Amino acid sequence: MERETGLIVALDVLEQDSAIQISSEVAEYVDAIKVGYPLVLSEGIEIISKLADYAPVIADFKVADIPNTDMLICGEVFKQNASGVIVHGFTGEDSLRTCVEVANANHGDIYVVSEMSHPGGERFFQTVAEEIAEMAKLLGATGVVAPATRPERLNVIRNAIGDSLSIISPGVGAQGGSASDAIAAGADWVIVGRSIYNSDNPKESAEKIASEIKPYL
Repeated sequence: MERETGLIVALDVLEQDSAIQISSEVAEYVDAIKVGYPLVLSEGIEIISKLADYAPVIADFKVADIPNTDMLICGEVFKQNASGVIVHGFTGEDSLRTCVEVANANHGDIYVVSEMSHPGGERFFQTVAEEIAEMAKLLGATGVVAPATRPERLNVIRNAIGDSLSIISPGVGAQGGSASDAIAAGADWVIVGRSIYNSDNPKESAEKIASEIKPYL
């Protein structure tokens, strides 16, 4: 994924028409589109291919299973022209290694959750976040997921992985995180959902966030 705007839009909407409309409006201001279970369960996995016409798609399925199941899930996602998949690392090296291998075979990316952005994400993740990030680096993942809601944690994760991995950072907007603070703390991309897709003018909202980020790229 090429970094031009530093912005990833998260489309946690439930209708295909809405997802396509928003994607077409914000495409020039985002580097990728993130979709998760809400949209895919509502409209089918084929929605990934349809949205890939507008920007690279990252499937946020937080894959967390045994290696064989992870292989099957990631394989199906990449068949739909996804550019990347978000997975968990707490399942261990064998599971994560399998995800990376499937991604490599499909010229795709794997992003590993090191720490989640909601308040509850602090309770269990913080004690292992650096270890998970370091494992992601060791196994050749593309990047990690770390919270824009806690810029100080972004800085910790960046120090743990150096410059070899990307950081994509959720929590900007509705959760209270700042796009510019996240980028300044070490994120390569920020992920913004509700502040864009619930906006009366998603294009204008995406443009505003991209403009906020630009001086820090």
